[in-house]
Amino acid sequence: MAVTKHKSTQEAPVVLPVGLTAWLLDCAPVRDCETCQSEWQRLRAAKDRGDITQASKHASRVRDHAGGGH
Repeated sequence: MAVTKHKSTQEAPVVLPVGLTAWLLDCAPVRDCETCQSEWQRLRAAKDRGDITQASKHASRVRDHAGGGH
């Protein structure tokens, strides 16, 4: 009897180029800003979970401080 190979409809995870994650998460929270500190903690938690998409959103919010975003 022939063995049937099952095909997955889910695509393999995307592997980001080396250094891209570091570039996406590059930010420095302002020490006296509660929003920056909160976003920094959320960024670290998301990064530790491997959720780079969410971590990069938090990094963007930290970078927004310089432009008066909060």
